[in-house]
Amino acid sequence: MSEYSPDNGAAAAPAPVKRSQQKRSLILDAAMRHFAEHGYEAARVGDMANHLGIAKGSVFQHFGSKDGLFFEAYKSALRSLPPYLDVPAEVKDAGFFAVVRHRLSVGPQFLEKYRVSYRIVLLGNYGSDLNLKKRITRFVGTEDPLGATELIKMGLERGEVRTDIDQFLITSFLECTFERMHDFLLTAEVDPELFHRSANSNGNKERMIDHFVTVLRGAIGVPQRA
Repeated sequence: MSEYSPDNGAAAAPAPVKRSQQKRSLILDAAMRHFAEHGYEAARVGDMANHLGIAKGSVFQHFGSKDGLFFEAYKSALRSLPPYLDVPAEVKDAGFFAVVRHRLSVGPQFLEKYRVSYRIVLLGNYGSDLNLKKRITRFVGTEDPLGATELIKMGLERGEVRTDIDQFLITSFLECTFERMHDFLLTAEVDPELFHRSANSNGNKERMIDHFVTVLRGAIGVPQRA
């Protein structure tokens, strides 16, 4: 049967292209699991290729280098995580700071569902070299996969977020502080060595979230009337 259909006037993707895309997806999926298990430095492209029963050169043909492979894994992982506004309707209706509080309150169920993806994101944010971090920063700033801009927009429209500060600065501040607090809370049990914790930081999780929201509100929130 011809790959050109006169009924729709469009040519189907050639079989070699489909096979190439499928192979690329298989490599990426295997790489994500390998990076998540072994970390960035210890991961070996040859081991990934052996696991798939393909030549090591085939991996490089699709991704260029180990850095290129990890960068694609990072992008795929971050895109798979729920965006900021993926919260219950009642939480969203309660406003900007309610969304922040809710997102920080996620627990073991988040790690169970997104364990591989989240591990890749942690490696990209804290365990990769400077060149990779530059690429990651550009990707996050350009694509905004978690929808930070939409969250800030909601806060502005509701009159909860300050309008006298540049929106780009507010978004950057939110991403940096929220990301680190989120990771701090989630890794407290599964990876306690990732962040330095003093004796005074081992307090109640909900109290720490309360303190964070208070600080965040003081920095970017519209002052509340007495």
